[in-house]
Amino acid sequence: MSTTPLPGIGVQYDLTTREQRHLSVIAHRDGARTVNVYRTDDPDACAQSLRLTEPETASLIDALAPSHHSPNLLSTTDLGLVAERIELSSTSHWNGRVLGDTRMRTETGASIVAVLRRAEAIPSPTPDFRLAGGDTLIVIGTREGVEAAAAILGRE
Repeated sequence: MSTTPLPGIGVQYDLTTREQRHLSVIAHRDGARTVNVYRTDDPDACAQSLRLTEPETASLIDALAPSHHSPNLLSTTDLGLVAERIELSSTSHWNGRVLGDTRMRTETGASIVAVLRRAEAIPSPTPDFRLAGGDTLIVIGTREGVEAAAAILGRE
């Protein structure tokens, strides 16, 4: 991906796909976006141009974001970290036990950074935080660490 400043307009992002298709997105200063698809026989000739409003752009981003495809996946960074929502079942081994008993960070390298309980968010729960069935734990770590955390938390 390459970026080109367009003074007075915004920024153009160019991408060549694995199939050697040239696409560009112009991020306009007013929040609109223009998506351009270029011809295969002439990658400098635009075959189709589509201008999206700011709300349309947000809808398209939602459709393309990984969280759209996996409701548990929140984000992925270039650092190789992921954040996932992991729900604790009412029959979980950990229901009613304190978070420190899971030894989560020691066993997996992943961290539980928040717990969602009903309409409340508990950020940075301490080791003496008591877990309850129905809690949704926000876990951050490597893909492997988060998968190991899900396996531990899924224990019944």
